[in-house]
Amino acid sequence: MADAPQPRESPVSGTDSGTAANVTHDADEVERHPCPRCDVESGSPCRSRSGAVAGTYHTGRFTKVPRLAKQLRVQTPADRRPGQPWRPGTPPPAPIDPDRPAADIRIGYARCSSLTQELQSQLDALETHGIGRDKIFSEKISTRLKVRPEFEKALATARQIKAHAPHCRVILTVYEMKRLGRDAGELTALADHLTAHGLVLEMLAGPLAGIYDPAGPGRMLFAFFAAMAETEREAIREATLEGLDAAARKSNHGGRPTVITDDMIHTVLRAARPANPSTRSART
Repeated sequence: MADAPQPRESPVSGTDSGTAANVTHDADEVERHPCPRCDVESGSPCRSRSGAVAGTYHTGRFTKVPRLAKQLRVQTPADRRPGQPWRPGTPPPAPIDPDRPAADIRIGYARCSSLTQELQSQLDALETHGIGRDKIFSEKISTRLKVRPEFEKALATARQIKAHAPHCRVILTVYEMKRLGRDAGELTALADHLTAHGLVLEMLAGPLAGIYDPAGPGRMLFAFFAAMAETEREAIREATLEGLDAAARKSNHGGRPTVITDDMIHTVLRAARPANPSTRSART
């Protein structure tokens, strides 16, 4: 996702895991404060003059954390992608008031692959579920495209709501799993994104309709969904290739019908061929 911040946790193993965890913990505390030098807001890494993510946090920023005030430098974690083009992060959530009542806030997303497919049934199902039309994002676009503008807007809206109302459960609601994607890697990355921002997924139809929290027990189920979706996509692809192969064996290659046949081409070439000189002299 184009503007989506990277997950806060990077995969490490062995003896490096403790060091990486400390670096990430330091970064989380530093990023609770805005930077007075590069003017980035809370929740974002520092940026260099070239517009990339800085390799270390600026001194005037990490000295605001008492236990880091005497450090000479504080490293930027790998998951912030130092050296890559800078992107804004997610502001740290405000403290949750335990006496404040919680609520569910739903953001709807509807999608179909082509302009000829029908989208209204998904919109009706989302509205019937209690989601206002102003909180439903829809588009007609294939899952093969990596960037889906309305889907990005739905995620961005959900992140903003969660940042301003951390006591509420923000739910991304879709009609069924395949409206999100059919690639296991893409769906797994989405689960990581939802987990990083405290969002929840809900499906209205399908064999396992319901609400699933990727940060909790729903993560394993989410991974299962991703594997099943990719298996279904591969089965459709194999069936399509088998159908095309069977049609080719019957000399049916599909496409537009032939306009000019071989006989027509032969007739035109024979008519355009110049007359034999010997025959012409014999006639005279």
